Amino acid sequence: MNFPRYEFFKVERNGKVLTITLNSPDKLNAFSEIGHRELSRIFVDAAEDDDSEIIVVTGAGRAFTAGGDLEYMQKLRDEPALMHRTVREAKRIVFSLLDCDKPIICKVNGDAIGLGTTLALFCDVVFAVETAKFADPHNNVALIAGDGGAIMWPQIIGYARAKHYLLTGEAMTAKDAQAMGLIHAAVPKEELDAQVDTYVNRLLKMPLQSLRWSKQTMNIPLKQLAHSMMDAGMAYEAIAGQTDDHGEAIAAFREKRKPAYKGK
Repeated sequence: MNFPRYEFFKVERNGKVLTITLNSPDKLNAFSEIGHRELSRIFVDAAEDDDSEIIVVTGAGRAFTAGGDLEYMQKLRDEPALMHRTVREAKRIVFSLLDCDKPIICKVNGDAIGLGTTLALFCDVVFAVETAKFADPHNNVALIAGDGGAIMWPQIIGYARAKHYLLTGEAMTAKDAQAMGLIHAAVPKEELDAQVDTYVNRLLKMPLQSLRWSKQTMNIPLKQLAHSMMDAGMAYEAIAGQTDDHGEAIAAFREKRKPAYKGK
């Protein structure tokens, strides 16, 4: 499989383990136009890579990902054709993660915000450094969690908690995320690599074909749910991206002030 063509991601293979690293640390691995496009393709390629059996996803630098890049958000607002393509990409991101039959272990090395939390939750097992924060603040910038957050949060922690976190965008620490069952484990920073390696090696000693079939079986209802929700979620997000409030959110970020929303 030809991975060097990727710009946003660094891909390394060690034995049967394929490590995919979000590799734009100077921008906290925030998803640019290129990054989002590549994210919609990389798990298709990873699934078809004959030389790997386990996938590990992590970030370079001090963050897993800060979510969406500000300039990318502005460009989506200015260019409807790009937004239409992004909607298609967003659906492919979710479906490719659910369709990939290899176990995907997410190693959250720092804050996972917005699409970063969504990416982590669509992986199979999540380890996070205990100081990392998880949040889906789409509503805080006048968007909605249409890119998959509205699918996974309620399935993992229940609707009552999920509605609170998705409506308010409130952040939680990895320790709190583990306590409520949102992720598998929150660990000290100095132990993260070793614990993930130990877990991956445990999986590699198991019958890998049964791991794949088990994952495929468990993902059937998630696939059904994703196919029933993604079109509506991304349509609402596309509409929200054209509102005055979203424009105000972008302006407020640039001017380093609090946004003044008017519900329009």
